Amino acid sequence: MGFAIASLFAAASAASGTATFYTEYVPSACYGYQDQGTMIAAAGDSLWNNGAACGKRYRIRCTGGTNQGVAQPCRSGTVTVKIVDRCPSPGCQATIDLSRQAFAAIADPDAGKIRIEYTQA
Repeated sequence: MGFAIASLFAAASAASGTATFYTEYVPSACYGYQDQGTMIAAAGDSLWNNGAACGKRYRIRCTGGTNQGVAQPCRSGTVTVKIVDRCPSPGCQATIDLSRQAFAAIADPDAGKIRIEYTQA
């Protein structure tokens, strides 16, 4: 029963948004040319908070397509990423811009953009 309550609470506290992906990882706004691995992401304006997002980790789950590509893009499971960069508007079209590897862990990259739920990890 405790697990069911914890799962319900986690689902209820998740925020909704969208994710895209990128492939050029350095330099980044947070870490310059320091390699941060491949399970990384760039924060859109709603998460960036003048750089306070740097280093924060988010657990992300694909919830569906955006009608812009693959009809059923989601893969099961979640991915946890570290914010290493900024995805500024108006060019940024997502809440979180994932590395290609992180995106591929939860969705078909051919989708290009997906709907997500995310929580700070």
